Amino acid sequence: MLTTDKLSCNILADLLVAHGINRAVLSPGSRNAPLVIALTRRESLQTSVVIDERSAAFIALGMAIQSGEPVALVCTSGTALLNYAPAVAEAFYRGVPLIVISADRPEEWIDQDDSQTIWQQNALAPYVKRSCDIPAHTDFSNGEWVCNRLINDLLLEAVNGRKGPVHINIRLDAPLSRVNEFQPDCSRIVRMVSPSVELPTAEARRIGATIASPRKVLIIVGFHEPDEKLNRALAKLAALPNVAVMTETIANLHSPLFISRIDSTLCRLKDGERRELAPDVVITAGGALVSRFVKEWIRSLSDVEHWHVGLSHTTIDCFKHLTLRIEMRPSVFLRQLASALQIFKAQSDYAARWRKVMAYAVEAHDSYITASPWSDMKAFSFIIPHIPPRWNLHLSNGTPIRYAQLMDCSRIHRCDCNRGVSGIDGCSSTALGASVVYKDTTLLITGDMSCQYDLAAFSSQLVSPKFKVIVICNGGGGIFRFISSTSSLPELEECFAVGTRLPLRQIAEGYGFAYHEAHDLAGLQREFKDFVAVDDAPALLAVFTPAEESAEVLKRYFQQQ
Repeated sequence: MLTTDKLSCNILADLLVAHGINRAVLSPGSRNAPLVIALTRRESLQTSVVIDERSAAFIALGMAIQSGEPVALVCTSGTALLNYAPAVAEAFYRGVPLIVISADRPEEWIDQDDSQTIWQQNALAPYVKRSCDIPAHTDFSNGEWVCNRLINDLLLEAVNGRKGPVHINIRLDAPLSRVNEFQPDCSRIVRMVSPSVELPTAEARRIGATIASPRKVLIIVGFHEPDEKLNRALAKLAALPNVAVMTETIANLHSPLFISRIDSTLCRLKDGERRELAPDVVITAGGALVSRFVKEWIRSLSDVEHWHVGLSHTTIDCFKHLTLRIEMRPSVFLRQLASALQIFKAQSDYAARWRKVMAYAVEAHDSYITASPWSDMKAFSFIIPHIPPRWNLHLSNGTPIRYAQLMDCSRIHRCDCNRGVSGIDGCSSTALGASVVYKDTTLLITGDMSCQYDLAAFSSQLVSPKFKVIVICNGGGGIFRFISSTSSLPELEECFAVGTRLPLRQIAEGYGFAYHEAHDLAGLQREFKDFVAVDDAPALLAVFTPAEESAEVLKRYFQQQ
């Protein structure tokens, strides 16, 4: 096989393939030319080229989220690597395996005023599980062995235990374009066996006895990939009289027994109900919670235990009441807990009362939406229930994820949002990356400010008719008109909700998107039908809503009793 003459790059390509990594996102450069040669000449690797490194990293993130498999990222030397940081941080806090591969100059040229030279080897240190630095020369004693060992180690680290990103920094010296014969698939492969862990039956029963009825148990699940085993375990727990299960929109868990509209339900609790429904034990699983209401409520309680279950990188004490850290996969632990609790039959009306409260909240929600004027809320109340089956939904940070939290999303095939660090900076690219992997349609609902932040996604060669975008045009930064930290500031319109100069029609036409726009409910109903029907091009629907009115409608929603 004719490929680069850089042994380290060829070992890397060998091991990526051997460890089952099928996709790589590359960005053009000079120093990374040997890496590009090594990877693109492997037929079993699907390579995509994205010019903007920040967008490339989020696209890879979307691919990894959708596929459930690690994705490699390759950039050149210098500040290219730093552009990966936002997506790598999101991947770290979301537990997504990205293989970050950066080309670098030989160490002796760093800080010597040579072009594109910075200290790269630990540039992403806080946001990767592990990193390694591979020297430019491997022709010393044990050089090939060291290179092989380090790469094997990093690739295993990415996918074992709590998954996450790793960083391989490869130093390369000139000449960079020289090629030579190399026999592929001959590099030594290190594999790892990680047996699944279950609690001993006696221990599961002991733990179950501590929270048996009539103790009140509240389980809250944050963002999570779809997991049928976890869904079944939670449904079994939710059927118990003393257990209530709350799930966020992006938990991707559905059952009529779940309290799936947390904010709508909590904001309508009267003071007496808050006291009576206060749990004795809270069990959390999944990632960071969107709901401010549930976090503030649990933190305010004086006598509550908190158990967190999941593979974690640290002790997570979000509610300030943590008493038990369960380092297990939630689907396994909660299945065992559900079985352990079946023998306890003491009466409780805790779960039934929660479901009654949510039923009232849903009724109040529907009445409020019917009476509300044209606004963000009105637009979302139409869009969410009309998303076609099998479409995947991606939500940008800011108001879109918060509005979705209020709606019935049980029909949606899969729902995602970058809530690892909750940034707005790569939502479009993440959705685009997911659309490359997912065979059906991926819909992104984003705000005009978030859309402007990630315009590079729309120019990508990866855009296809499977990618559809709804932009809520509410004057930019709609969330700042709602949240207490900014909504009353005199600088609101000047420094926070600053508006955008976003020529969406021209952007859509320039990048080959079918363009639609709506300015009221009737227009949205009409245009949405045409937007959904487009199948020969990507499509963009701009929904224009009044800025101040939308913020007021949302504020009044949470003031209803």
